[in-house]
Amino acid sequence: MALAVMLLDGASFHGGCCRHRALLSLLGPLLSNSKLYSSYRRPGAEPKKKLSWQNADFSFKKGIDHLKTQLSLLKKETKDYLQGPGGHALSHQMLEQTRVLWQFRSQEDLNKWVISSDVEIGGKSKAYIKLGRNNQAALLYGTLNTEVPRDGETKYSGYCSMGSKPAVGSFNRRKYYDWSNFNTLYLRVRGDGRPWMVNIYTDPYFSHQKDDLYSYFMFTRGGPYWEEIKIPFSKFFFSSRGRVQDNQHPVWLDKASFLTLGFTIGDKVDGPFQLEIDFIGLLNDRAHREEFAYETYDKN
Repeated sequence: MALAVMLLDGASFHGGCCRHRALLSLLGPLLSNSKLYSSYRRPGAEPKKKLSWQNADFSFKKGIDHLKTQLSLLKKETKDYLQGPGGHALSHQMLEQTRVLWQFRSQEDLNKWVISSDVEIGGKSKAYIKLGRNNQAALLYGTLNTEVPRDGETKYSGYCSMGSKPAVGSFNRRKYYDWSNFNTLYLRVRGDGRPWMVNIYTDPYFSHQKDDLYSYFMFTRGGPYWEEIKIPFSKFFFSSRGRVQDNQHPVWLDKASFLTLGFTIGDKVDGPFQLEIDFIGLLNDRAHREEFAYETYDKN
């Protein structure tokens, strides 16, 4: 298996017109029939049309173009770093009271987000996203269906979610959000009266922490009017794999560990839903003095 991967990697540097295709046609059956290849498929899931080795791209021109793009990003990051945090002067960083993280004015802004639903586990809920009226907001809409798939494994179903893509720097390096100067999440939304869950995903240090997240509820009132929602970070509670943990701790805003922000609907009510989001930002509320809203326990 390792030899096959080395041969495939080597083919990308020789650039023969038909060499890599010949290697793929010869090694493809070996890879698909290998004992190391996982052929497990969840009951009810559609089989993959192409294997992973068939999606390999050996274009030399694309590699050069990608390198140029990454070097330009690295140049911009270096310039911003020398200028100050986030490309702004240090005085601006210290006096900053509000900051807009995401706003939705074009298709490029929507491409920074990912839509998912219980279709991934065989459910029937559907979710879509598009620009709202006059291209002034993101419209998340769809249908919630709590029917459990008949696969003998799934017990619960009926959710849709929208999450931001992890920020990526030059050469695919992970970038993190530093929200240490703020204490409140600030949103301008217009919903249909259904409750949502706001989730903050962090970068796990250990593999068993990959399902850890901080959450809080967002209640929309419905109607034709926009509403501004302020959620202090002290209200977010810690959970793992959908279970609220006894050992609670506040969100560490002073550590660069934030990866994504997301919204989830799963109120067990079948039917259509929609949520319009104008912008998502941060606020430094001087009137909010609470450090953490939940009881903490000392470890023995």
